[in-house]
Amino acid sequence: MWHSIRTELTLPLPQETVFDFFSRAENLEKITPTELGFHITTPKPIVMRQDLEIDYKIRLHGLALRWRTLIPVWDPSHEFVDEQVKGPFKTWIHRHTFKAIGPMETKMIDYVRYELPFTPFGDLAYPLIHRQVKRIFAHRNTMIPSLLGV
Repeated sequence: MWHSIRTELTLPLPQETVFDFFSRAENLEKITPTELGFHITTPKPIVMRQDLEIDYKIRLHGLALRWRTLIPVWDPSHEFVDEQVKGPFKTWIHRHTFKAIGPMETKMIDYVRYELPFTPFGDLAYPLIHRQVKRIFAHRNTMIPSLLGV
């Protein structure tokens, strides 16, 4: 069963500045809650581009997991998509969209569609997992403005 989450964050910065922050993969470590133990294992520096694969380690509920992401869409300043190739979800597709509202204002939209593993049993964990995913994105939206200096 597919699930989704959508968040928006408006920042008083040009679209290119906001996108540039996300074009640096190491910033993902800075905006992810520390209790997840998120760590990029792909050698740095990472140059973001279409068809790039990035490896991570993450800790969920005490379990150390490996996660591999593919970037199938890379449209600088406008959007990119990351898809889980290997990891804790059956499917994870995260679209990052950046829209200029004005010359000094950008709306950032995160839209994630995901499926839990072990259907139908995995769906029993949906309330817990969805709550955690929402909390992760709330944390991101708190961290991003301060890291961008706004």
